[in-house]
Amino acid sequence: MINAQGMEVTLLLQKGLYHRKSGDDAAAIACYNRILEQQGDCTDAWFNRGNALYALGRYLDALESYDRALELEPGFSEAWNNRGNTLDDLQRFDDAVLSYDKALKYAPTYFEAWHNRGISLANLGRFEAAVSSYDWAIEFNPDGYVSWYNRAVALFQLQKMEKVIFNLDQVLSLQPNLVAAWVKRGHALYALLHFEAAIASYNRALVLSPNCPDTLYRKACCYTALDDLDRAFENLHHALTLQPDEYRRMAQTTPELDSLRKDKRFIALLDGV
Repeated sequence: MINAQGMEVTLLLQKGLYHRKSGDDAAAIACYNRILEQQGDCTDAWFNRGNALYALGRYLDALESYDRALELEPGFSEAWNNRGNTLDDLQRFDDAVLSYDKALKYAPTYFEAWHNRGISLANLGRFEAAVSSYDWAIEFNPDGYVSWYNRAVALFQLQKMEKVIFNLDQVLSLQPNLVAAWVKRGHALYALLHFEAAIASYNRALVLSPNCPDTLYRKACCYTALDDLDRAFENLHHALTLQPDEYRRMAQTTPELDSLRKDKRFIALLDGV
């Protein structure tokens, strides 16, 4: 039979979750603090308090709450995972990986922890290890398109462009309107010197996000490589119109536009924007 204090704790936990869902994390924290004043060994209160503090960007306080939860329940894999997220946001990437490892010790099929571990490893520049972590995330959650995308990004850093394209095709089979995937796919195709295919990918991105100066600029690079200078100038002009300072600077230095700079229209274009 639940005593009065236990009932109040249960109600405060539910109230805290309600406040969290309503976006009022400060009110949620007040509920969890009330619980902990009465019952300092309530693991759920420490854990949910950590989640609310994390949502407010109070990472050090969140870390302390997760640590208290884990003192009480060392096998709490979700707390280890969220602790890892907090450490990653504090740019303590090595510590974050260790925290995810703890989560996975207790829950080996916990795909969110595998995914987040991949992010921290990539932040450390350990791209091969990151790919391996994403492999496991995808193994346990094949429809997790963000893991497919992040694995493509890590593979791009490793210059494994064919694999990048394969992974991005998987992303796009799950999320066909993901602009970032079409753009990254264009980059990989460009690196493989498949300029026409890269343009097709960039065009798909531009259908979804028509006024993206970087995508237009990349198309200009592709058309320059194909020696189609008219279309190169057309796309460069559009990019410069949208963001003149940055893309004027890039146009003057990017090696991919070397042949374009030899054309008399180049100076006129930069002066005219």
